[in-house]
Amino acid sequence: MRPQIVLFGDSITEQSFGLGGWGAALADTYSRKADIVNRGYDGYNTRWALFLLHQLFPLDSTRPPVAATIFFGANDAALLGRTLERLHVPVEEYKENLRKIVHHLKECSPAMLVVLITPPPIDEAGRKEYARSVYGEKAMELPERTNAEAELYAKQCIALAKEMGLCSIDLWSKMQETDGWQKKFLSDGLHLTPEGNAMVYQEVIRVFYEAWLSAGEMPYDFPHHSEIDGKNPEKAFQRQCL
Repeated sequence: MRPQIVLFGDSITEQSFGLGGWGAALADTYSRKADIVNRGYDGYNTRWALFLLHQLFPLDSTRPPVAATIFFGANDAALLGRTLERLHVPVEEYKENLRKIVHHLKECSPAMLVVLITPPPIDEAGRKEYARSVYGEKAMELPERTNAEAELYAKQCIALAKEMGLCSIDLWSKMQETDGWQKKFLSDGLHLTPEGNAMVYQEVIRVFYEAWLSAGEMPYDFPHHSEIDGKNPEKAFQRQCL
């Protein structure tokens, strides 16, 4: 059976299997090498994610994932007193929730490659434009998220990765290295454009390859067609199927 790589996160992960999505690109890269499993949940924060752990990552699994990306924070950082305050999780709790998620995954498999991804930066003007397009005059003038708040969560995510010796991707900082990142990488001030998806894919692949999860070095799940003798096909399958 192919090994599994699980993408665990919020809507940015849930949408990653769409056209041009970073999860879909990973599935293509690891085709016949590993199964990319999308476990993204629109609107979820780390507090709610804790309720899913035993269902998604059972401790008694005989084939736990070989790797997992943990990509939360955009909803945790929603501001109190604004339209999405029910999603808010204090930044200290956010960090501890991430720690609990990592501990659970490592309990499933100490060898699992766990990669923490920070929330992306927030284009506040873009979020306002999006709100007006959806709610019209009823849209709140104050943003439900700010880039300064997202930075606090991103810093805690990176700090936890350093504390626990984990791989991490500082998406909040990486995106802002590019001029015009607001529209280049974000479609509505938060979610990803095709270019934003491409960046996430490139960063995840970089981390995977720098660790030990290079697709090019992984075997096919069954013999490549070039290895199969048309007159004696069973020979090619003897090692893996018999």
